[in-house]
Amino acid sequence: MAAELAGMDAQRLRLYEARGLLEPDRTPGGTRRYSADDLDRLRCIGALLGDGLNLAGIAMVLNLQDENDRLPHRLDDHTFNNTEPPPTPSATSTAKSDNGDEDDTDPDQTRRSQS
Repeated sequence: MAAELAGMDAQRLRLYEARGLLEPDRTPGGTRRYSADDLDRLRCIGALLGDGLNLAGIAMVLNLQDENDRLPHRLDDHTFNNTEPPPTPSATSTAKSDNGDEDDTDPDQTRRSQS
């Protein structure tokens, strides 16, 4: 049934599961139970195959998508330990000139103009 809904054969579903691209739930008897998310994932796999990716590439894409989906939860849970705000661009680009005054010029630009 899931193979038909995804437009694939059952052997392909088992292959994707064996490669770690898909993890359907199982009944106590061992029957695979595909969720709506599993079917969406199968459609995504099919689209990526159609775009020319191989299974290893698809695994990387799916892992990145999964990680991307988890990022908002990590931010909400305050998992990141950095509590200080990032420095402002003006604070990081300000340099002292030879006479001790602050100099906002780009050091790379200055080097290029001196050569």
